[in-house]
Amino acid sequence: MKRLILPIIGLAILVITVAQVKATHNTPKPQAAAAVPRRLVVEGRLVTYPGHEVTVGSDASGTIERLDVHERDVVRKGDVIAVVRADDTRAALNEAKARVAEAQADIRLFALETERARKLWDDAVGSKQAWEKSERDLDAARARRLSLLAEVQRLEAMVAKSVVKAPIDGVITERLTHAGEMIAAGAPIATIADLSKTRVEAEVDEFDAGRVRNGAPATITAEGFDGRQWRGTIEEIPDAVTSRRLKPLDASKPIDTRVLLVKIALAEKTPLKLGQRVDITIDE
Repeated sequence: MKRLILPIIGLAILVITVAQVKATHNTPKPQAAAAVPRRLVVEGRLVTYPGHEVTVGSDASGTIERLDVHERDVVRKGDVIAVVRADDTRAALNEAKARVAEAQADIRLFALETERARKLWDDAVGSKQAWEKSERDLDAARARRLSLLAEVQRLEAMVAKSVVKAPIDGVITERLTHAGEMIAAGAPIATIADLSKTRVEAEVDEFDAGRVRNGAPATITAEGFDGRQWRGTIEEIPDAVTSRRLKPLDASKPIDTRVLLVKIALAEKTPLKLGQRVDITIDE
């Protein structure tokens, strides 16, 4: 009996082993998990493209006589923004123009005297000395006229500087002074921005500089917009790092680190305000 049991047990073990091997071969292999895209989250702000935000001022010092704009006003290139009082300069300009007219009259007179003296010399009636003196007087009058014309041009330039005009099309985003105020030459009067030419400037930590590339997609969000998102694309990566311009909202982040100011072109219009802080998620 024992001799029969042992072969039966061995056969059973063989059958079980074969079944396990088949089950192992028939079990589907688990699929590799889909790669999760890596993302870089940074802070930034809305800025204009270069040349599309300017702060205008006057090249002349004095009292602001007129200030024709207010914040949110739309202006066109060449529109008058402000006028600085320049009464003394305008009076000096009028005086210089009158002296130019006087010099012109002297030139006409000395030209006639020179012609008369030359004829008298030719007729052997007058002296050569009188002829030469009249020519010298004529040359002096011409030189005086040129000097006065230069003074007129100088004063006209000063008057022109007292009229401040918009250098670009845009919107007045900030008015920095008021009519009646005294300003120094070069003092800012107003800021103009073309709000149709905006993009995002992201502050990427210098240690993450190698994780960004031109053409990489980005998602922009901002507080106060109920989770809304806007699409963008990295269009410019500078060649140098600079000091951080935004104070990090995360207190654990150092404020003295250097950053790469990566520029992101917006793919759509946004309600974001110029200079507003935003969060940017960049796909690596």
